[in-house]
Amino acid sequence: MITTRRRAALRAATALVTAGALIGGLAACAGSDSPAPAASIPAEGTDDGSTLTLWTRAPMERQAKLLVEAYNDSHENEVELTVVPNDDYVAKVGAAAGSGGLPDLFAADIVYVPNWVEQGLFADITDQIDSLDYKDSINKGHLAAGTYEGQEHVLPFVLDLSMLMWNKELFAEAGLDPEKAPETLAEFAEAAKAVQALGKDGVSGTSAGLNCGGCLVFTWFPSVWASGDQVMNAEGTESLLNGEAAQEVYSTWQDLYDAGAVAPGSADETGATWVAGFQEGNVGIMPYPATLLSGLEFDAGVAGIPGVDGGVSTFVGGDGIGISKDSKLSAQAWNFLAWMMSDDAQVQVLAKDGNAVSRSDLANNEYSSEDPRLVTINEVAGEGDTPVALQFQQAFNAPGSPWLTLVRNAVLEGTDTVDADNDEITAVLDQ
Repeated sequence: MITTRRRAALRAATALVTAGALIGGLAACAGSDSPAPAASIPAEGTDDGSTLTLWTRAPMERQAKLLVEAYNDSHENEVELTVVPNDDYVAKVGAAAGSGGLPDLFAADIVYVPNWVEQGLFADITDQIDSLDYKDSINKGHLAAGTYEGQEHVLPFVLDLSMLMWNKELFAEAGLDPEKAPETLAEFAEAAKAVQALGKDGVSGTSAGLNCGGCLVFTWFPSVWASGDQVMNAEGTESLLNGEAAQEVYSTWQDLYDAGAVAPGSADETGATWVAGFQEGNVGIMPYPATLLSGLEFDAGVAGIPGVDGGVSTFVGGDGIGISKDSKLSAQAWNFLAWMMSDDAQVQVLAKDGNAVSRSDLANNEYSSEDPRLVTINEVAGEGDTPVALQFQQAFNAPGSPWLTLVRNAVLEGTDTVDADNDEITAVLDQ
């Protein structure tokens, strides 16, 4: 999870599109030195029939629609939801912030929340969050990302976690125990090879987006964390991806690739279809987004992503949400947020749909009790991390990033250039 050791790194997250686009958009944000406090708000907010506006990015559309529909059906207030294409979201928020046109509520990728909080885009809702009697159970990574100078500004909207998932039918055919999760990186590789050895047309042992930096940080970083190592220093200015655990990750995937156990097309996969093979039932085992579990039409096993010698971790992603600096309906907006964190919303809306809940005290609920995989997802969330650095986009996610160069050299080419490639990542992080 994000800890105080990273507060310096949280001072500005990098843009989804370009650094210039984000900085330009946020520079227009009317020079607020610190987030404006929300108006005095009752504990449950105000439900008086007001119309609220809410923006979210497209990847969270399903969960956002479920929450908004359930809220509107049970409250006098009405929330109008706008879903924005992912690639357009940063620019839209930046432009609206500069013109005083932000919606009452808006969500943001958790990696970018710290920057928008520091820029003053979210209202200070410290007193409201602190008044929640279950505050200690709320996902700490999301709360920490929205905390600036001791003040809190966002709550978790939707959690997205990277989990190890496997096709139980293919496991059984390969002579593997479909109910037993691989406990180490080596056991994961052995399982993938066993499925590959079936020789079934169109079926692969595993799959990866080997030309997608974001896919790789989401799915490979957890193995480093589970092994007790870090991927960056506390300030987010130095890459540590030449450590022992990281190098074991590369060598494991190089061996799988050389053995033909990685799905065809993985080497060129840029992210658009990186989960398609597993969704179609044609991949044995792979790290996979938890939010997509409910859409699978076959029985899948679920576990945390293992480390070299055991342990599990996950990349805690997803979105945070808060009241905007421009809202004139803070009390009504808080009514939505307070309800969103309630048992009714977390269990009867999110958990019912197969999503992770944002409160650890609700990890075991009536729906997760019917599907232990949901309990596993909720529990592993507390073992995860969310890396943040000023130059994260350029270092890791951008096409042709030095992180992609490192992976492709180590896995596809088998060159001994990890130290040099790691230095290149550091050079970008430290700009």
